[in-house]
This record gives sequence, structure tokens and C-alpha cells, in this order.
Amino acid sequence: MNTEHPLLREALQRLQIATLTPMQQASLQYARDPRDLILLSPTGSGKTLAFLLPLLTSLRSDTDQVQVLILIPSRELALQVDSVFRKMTTRWGVVCCYGGHPIAEEKKSLLGARPAVVVGTPGRILDHLSKGNLDAESVTTLVIDEFDKSLELGFQEEMEEIIDRLPSLKRRMLISATDAEEIPLFTGIGRSVRLDFPQKAEDASRLQLRQVCSPAKDKLDTLFRFLCTLGADSSIVFCNHREAVDRVSRSLTERGLYNEAFHGGMEQPDRERALYKFRNGSCQVLVATDLAARGLDIPEVGHIVHYHLPVSEDAFTHRNGRTARWMATGISYLLLHFEETVPGYISPVPESYAIPEQVPRPVKPQWTTLYISKGKKDKLNKVDIAGLLYKKGNLSRDEVGQIDVKDHYAFVAVRTRKLNQLLTLIRGEKIKGMRVLVEVAE
Repeated sequence: MNTEHPLLREALQRLQIATLTPMQQASLQYARDPRDLILLSPTGSGKTLAFLLPLLTSLRSDTDQVQVLILIPSRELALQVDSVFRKMTTRWGVVCCYGGHPIAEEKKSLLGARPAVVVGTPGRILDHLSKGNLDAESVTTLVIDEFDKSLELGFQEEMEEIIDRLPSLKRRMLISATDAEEIPLFTGIGRSVRLDFPQKAEDASRLQLRQVCSPAKDKLDTLFRFLCTLGADSSIVFCNHREAVDRVSRSLTERGLYNEAFHGGMEQPDRERALYKFRNGSCQVLVATDLAARGLDIPEVGHIVHYHLPVSEDAFTHRNGRTARWMATGISYLLLHFEETVPGYISPVPESYAIPEQVPRPVKPQWTTLYISKGKKDKLNKVDIAGLLYKKGNLSRDEVGQIDVKDHYAFVAVRTRKLNQLLTLIRGEKIKGMRVLVEVAE
């Protein structure tokens, strides 16, 4: 099957994608194949599109029941898959279900919107099945994205119970960046097609590895000085535990280096806000656990900093997969104190990076994120927000960045140098006749 199929052509046009990768093309070749599919491809290679596009060719238009269930281990990845499907603007609806989101709203969407595709985390999907909000009888296709991560996080029992409740399954798709030692029996995988796209040598060559020595066992001072040398380039600092993320983030903030924390112990809105700021350039440093190591749509990350050594080679690979994506280049740094050594799976030993005696002051972000107190449920859209900023705020198009409209609120990035003037000009202004609160997102 090729992209001349009308549904595929229209979807790709809306996504502004001109060509598919060989991996995505290969998955399309098996769109109509009744066998189960196992797809292995590195982080950042476009796996979401690789399973969503084939689904478009198999969805039926003669039913308003749920046809596809996509299980995903993290809220952020679930929201990303939901967003990509919506951007395709197809005739079929999609509902995203995850913890930290009002279950009543999800129930209303499941029963009222009658979606063809449901995306969700295992725990929340099981809740809906148990409450009768989701009709399992009609689901014919199951996709388990980031399958290996799902097993790591202990979702086996929940996934097994979910699959037991899907009597009409005809096809299963397992998607992963790394191979599992064995496919558990509960998945029900039968005759299958296996598509394995390992990382190419030229892809790996775009990533440079270096080590940074900390003279003290507590590496906070070294980390701060090192990050100052990176200037305005975007960086993700990986820690092994939530408590460490909070400690490192707090220390950097106290020293005047603006950053955002990201880990699974944070409330969902706080996590979304942190990612949004990092994506739109109003925050250049994200301090995170391995939750940020895969599945997130974070473009153009220049540097990966391993504040803590990763727990495994797979974790190292996934962390580094946040940079040097597609045809870009990136650098990964191991921050080591005198008692730590380079793990054996890293060969050759990376060259050392010496921090200068004098380091520059932390760079202030060129963008600032604004919070707007109305969203989609209030009939607010991106055009409305842009209109307010252009007409009332006197901003030019290059002074307005990414706009993201949620159900009950919205975010927009604006040039920091215009911030005070903008807030003065739009104070008290209405959007679509509605009074809205516009303030700097905390």
C-alpha cells in the first residue's frame, strides 16, 4: 500500500509530511495483513505515525463503536498520540484517557462522542472497562505502544485483564524502541510479522559522547557551571529518582539558572506546563527522570546530561535518543565524580570536557509562556489568541511562538522583551466577548 490512498494522502498533507521513512513505509505494506505486527525502531524514528497510518486504512465508516484501543504507559505519550490523530482530521473520533484527568469528562466523551479510537494508560482504561464506560465487544485492533516500557513499569496484570475483556480482537500490534526478552503469553500474539529497524551507524555518528569530571562527590556546583557554558542551547538533565530531580532543579533555580522539573510524582497539569515551556523555548533546561527518555515529542534537544549514571544500557540509549533525532546532531555528557567510572557498555571511553575557570552567567530565555484562562470548551481557538496578541498587543508574527489550546485553558509563547508592554496593552481586553485572565505561567 502506498501514500496515494486518499485517506493517507489527506492525513499526510494535514500533518505537512511530504515523505515517509523506510520504517513507516514498511509498516504501511502490512496495513491489510491479518497477521499481528511487532515493530521495533529507535526512539525518535516516527513510530507513532507508523502505526496510526495503517489504522486509517482499516477503520470502518459503517459503525459508531470503538474499533481500536491503543495502550500507552505514560500520560504524555498518550496525549501525543491523541494529538497526532486529531491533526490528521479524519472522519473518525478519538478519546484520550489517563490518570490525573477528570474521569467524568472521559466518560462523557466515550459515551457521547462514540469514538472509533481510544488511547489511554492501562490503569485508566481498566477503570472505564470496569465501569461500563467503554464497550469492549467492538474492539478489533489492539496497539500496545512502548511495549517494553509497559513491562518495566509493571502494567502486566492490568494489560492482561484488559486483553481478557476484548473478545473480538482480530489483530495486535506491539510497538517498541527496544526488544523484549520474550513476548508474554497474555498478549495473545499469534502469527506475526516482525519489522526490526535498528539504529543505523550514520544515525549513531551524529551523537557525540563526552564526560565531565566533578571534583566533588556532590555534583551540583559542577552541573551549574557546566550548564552555564552551554548558553541558550536546550538540555535535558537526567536523574535516577524523583527526589533528585527536585533537589537538582531547586539548586539550579537558587543559583539563577531557570529550569523546569519533570517526573511522575508531579501533578499532570504541572508536567504538561513544564514540557510546553521546554518545547517552546521559554525554558532551556529540563531536569527529569527517565520518564522523559522516550515517547515525548521534544524537538531539537542539543544536549543530554547524565547527572546520574543510567541504570542500564537500554536506559542510556533511550536518554540519548532525545537528541540527534532525524538528521540533527547532539552531544551526550556523563557527569562523573571521582569515584564513578564510565560504564562498560560505553566504548570507546568518551573524551573529557573541561569546564573553563570563568563561566558566563546563566542565559535568560528569549521566550516567556503566558497562561490564558479559557480553552476549547469555551470555544476559544488559536486564531482568537493570535488575533488578541497581534491587534491589541501590537506583536508581530515573529514575536508570537507556539500556541497550545487545552480544554479549559491555553498557553502561548511570546518574546520576553515584549512581555511587560504586552501585558499592559491587553489588560482588561476580552476574547470573543469573554473576560480572560492572561498572566505569566508559573
